[in-house]
Amino acid sequence: MPRITPNLWFDTQGKEAAEFYVSVFPNSKITNVSYYGEAGPRPAGTVLTVDFVLDGQPYTAINGGPEFTFDEAVSFLIDCADQEEVDYYWSKLSEGGQEGPCGWLKDKYGLSWQVVPAVLEELLKDPDAERAQRVMKAMLGMGKLDVAALRAAADGA
Repeated sequence: MPRITPNLWFDTQGKEAAEFYVSVFPNSKITNVSYYGEAGPRPAGTVLTVDFVLDGQPYTAINGGPEFTFDEAVSFLIDCADQEEVDYYWSKLSEGGQEGPCGWLKDKYGLSWQVVPAVLEELLKDPDAERAQRVMKAMLGMGKLDVAALRAAADGA
């Protein structure tokens, strides 16, 4: 099966963004940087693409110009093991960006992220529909997700 690599369109900040992302995620690195040549359309020597890997997942940042920007139609979900991971990724990725509801945020480059504790799926799929609905209601009232508060909602506390 062919490998699928998300390509992220930036105006001019592709290398800066890739450097930021590899600093946030473990086991990550930039693997290649290519540059515009004399054919353009940007000045020769300007960064064209940056290939990078975030914990095993390849990405490419493209400095394509201001014509396209990110919106919430595409986001990246970070499946966090616990509250410590939620706090870490929320803090790092929201810095200079915008915090949103229900575990969503936009980073300083406008890319949307969902920072979600793994327990959320378990709680939302609880066979007791009332427990699951209490969790959903609690989540809908949160910005950064709070594992203890989600568990408490499930328990009716």
